[in-house]
Amino acid sequence: MKRGRLRVLLGAAPGVGKTYTMLEEGRRLRDEGKDVVVAVVETHGRAATAGMLEGLEVVPRVTVQHRGVELTDMDLEAVLARRPDIALVDELAHTNAPGALYEKRFQDVEAILDAGIDVISTVNIQHIESLNDVVHQITGAPQRETLPDAALRRADQIEVVDLAPQALRDRLAQGNIYPAARIDAALSNYFRLGNLTALRELALLWLADEVDSALQTYRTEHGIDNKWEARERVVVALTGGPEGETLIRRGARIAARSAGGELVAAHVISQDGLHAPHPGALAAQRALVEGLGGSYHQVVGNDPARALVEFARAANATQLVIGVSRRGRVTAALSGPGIGATIVRESGDIDVHIVTHSAAGGAYTLPRLGGALSPRRRLAGLTLAVIGGPLLTVLLVSLRSAEAITSAVLSYQLLVVLVALVGGLWPALFAALLSGLTLDYFFVEPLNTITIAEPLHAVALVLYVVNAGLVSYVVDQAARRSRTAQRAAAESELLATVAGSVLRGEDALHALVTRTREAFSLTAVRLLAGTTVLAADGETGVGPPSTTVPVGRRAVLELYGPDLAASERRLLSVIAIQIDASLEHADLAQTASKIGPLGEVDRMRSALLAAVGHDLRRPLAAATAAISGIRSTEVELSEADRHELLATAGESLETLSDLVTNLLDVSRLQAGALAISLGPVDVLDVVLTALDELHLGPHSVELDMSPDVPLVLADAGLVQRAVVNLLANAIRFSPPGKPARLAASQFAGTVQIRVSDQGPGIPADRRDDVFVPFQRLGDTDNLTGLGLGLALSKGFIEGMHGTLEADDTPGGGLTMVISLPAADNPTRSEESR
Repeated sequence: MKRGRLRVLLGAAPGVGKTYTMLEEGRRLRDEGKDVVVAVVETHGRAATAGMLEGLEVVPRVTVQHRGVELTDMDLEAVLARRPDIALVDELAHTNAPGALYEKRFQDVEAILDAGIDVISTVNIQHIESLNDVVHQITGAPQRETLPDAALRRADQIEVVDLAPQALRDRLAQGNIYPAARIDAALSNYFRLGNLTALRELALLWLADEVDSALQTYRTEHGIDNKWEARERVVVALTGGPEGETLIRRGARIAARSAGGELVAAHVISQDGLHAPHPGALAAQRALVEGLGGSYHQVVGNDPARALVEFARAANATQLVIGVSRRGRVTAALSGPGIGATIVRESGDIDVHIVTHSAAGGAYTLPRLGGALSPRRRLAGLTLAVIGGPLLTVLLVSLRSAEAITSAVLSYQLLVVLVALVGGLWPALFAALLSGLTLDYFFVEPLNTITIAEPLHAVALVLYVVNAGLVSYVVDQAARRSRTAQRAAAESELLATVAGSVLRGEDALHALVTRTREAFSLTAVRLLAGTTVLAADGETGVGPPSTTVPVGRRAVLELYGPDLAASERRLLSVIAIQIDASLEHADLAQTASKIGPLGEVDRMRSALLAAVGHDLRRPLAAATAAISGIRSTEVELSEADRHELLATAGESLETLSDLVTNLLDVSRLQAGALAISLGPVDVLDVVLTALDELHLGPHSVELDMSPDVPLVLADAGLVQRAVVNLLANAIRFSPPGKPARLAASQFAGTVQIRVSDQGPGIPADRRDDVFVPFQRLGDTDNLTGLGLGLALSKGFIEGMHGTLEADDTPGGGLTMVISLPAADNPTRSEESR
């Protein structure tokens, strides 16, 4: 019997529409004439999902009794007996009721598939076994029902049912996923915007990896070597050298330019294991790669270039990042083309990026002006004269005849010109003299003797020398101009690097000192301010510096190594100016960092004076007036009037006491001197005490206290003050007839106390401002205090290792969320038992 096909709808979180989509697809297939039944579906009370069941045949569930509880589950035997074309099976990771034939629902599905029945099923990303711990870290909620990855990978088709995180939160807030009593806790816990975004990315990446694995399998089975640019995959070649970090970060930036880009680092080791780099350097680079989300691989091969290219092809790489050679120019010239040139030649359709770095051989060294032609070129010219002359003579002697003298003269003239082009003046003069004598000895009568019998022969020899001198002069001038141009280009590059280092700011001094040492081939460079070393590079040794350059009035630059030429000193003065500018920039930044807190303190003082002037004056004036009225002998007061004045004075003095207490607490918080005594605290006791303090009843506040909320590790008095402040604000801003709401729940080792109102709320860009002292966000009356309530509450909660955050209330308004660590004590409900 042909096995059925499995199609799985994968979702990032509950409520994205997996079950709805499954039922919608079932209705479509039914309309096309397929025999479709609903084997099992969980509507979770969602009306839209339940409505999709209309018109579909539903197999009745089987009922199981377990510990006195009646459970219902999919009737596998009934589905197999019904034998439809397609069965709709919800929640693939579900654990069956005790006593069922199989433990897990995916095993039931295997039996249905073996019977030749196609299955459409659903699963959430948090139920995949390999991702279970990752989802737990993201959401803080453990998942007990999991599905082996292998069971899901056996599916013939996997589709992601996607919904934008904010759209999912909107659906939840509208009551389309959970009942109203669970909405607030769900929005602030599992359904946080960050959680949903991370789960969505996890689902898409898991499916992308499965697609990539299938693509690799297809390429292997069909022997396909060339790259398929399904996604950008960047391979970075690591040698274990100091340039590794630069290459890794460049590769990461290249990979990040395209969606789904992947970073892969590879290090080639020889088959005998010799010539291995320092393991610590590679370990650090591997940690950096993995920290940037990439993967690290070691490749074995005696030919590093070809091994790297073969690895890149096997990985279906689109980009290959290598570093410019650390060898110097002379070493490169003697040893021939390096690994980089071989990689470029062998890479084919893989793009190769050769990245320069500070460890490159001579990367920032300025070319020396010196002579026009290098000693190496002079040696090459001399070698050409010594070897080319005899070889040319042997050839011409073998062809010697009376008519061949003209050809011989022109041939030797050509040799002299070539030697002049290669080696300059002195090798050309040597070649001219040698050619003249050889020509006279072998081709001019009498042969085999050196005799200048004719004046014309002497003239010919002189012309040889003159031609050699003229060509050599042209070559010499061209070489000088080329070297001058190289020097100018190198100086421009150095100055651009120096200027860029200054603009980048943080490591400018070290970068400037390093570039100076490299540019002038020095052994060491130090920047000192008095006796303080601001930056240094290289080993200074014992002796005094060879050159000392003042850097403005702040510092001195000490150079260790060879003496510098006048032109180099001119360039060094420019670098000194840049270093001075960098020091000035650092001084200004330091001054600004000192001024910033002073400005904040001044702003706080101004706000404090303004607030005190407005908010302390009213209760003080009221108390003074009431006491003055009582003490007055000019007016006779009744007992009721006297009682009213005493009440006014008492209320004003109590208000004044609260304001002064808040001011003292703010000062203690800012000084870090607030005394906090942590211990197990019952949240319910704190809430009830806060309600009593504010004289609030059920008409003002709705309570939603979960019975299994554990004790919190906190200071009971400070928690109560924070709850009182938040409740007072919620009551103040709640519209008439809409009470505030206070809820407590447990989530991921913490206890959350949520105080919500349905008032105007606060814009997202102003929420941080409400926790700043003396900020009242537009309050214009003098009855709302100094604006210290939320600042104090946040300080109290953070002092107890908790958090206080502002969030939206579903349907409009503001919700303040207190999160405190749960104490390692039994819950209140366990104690009561």
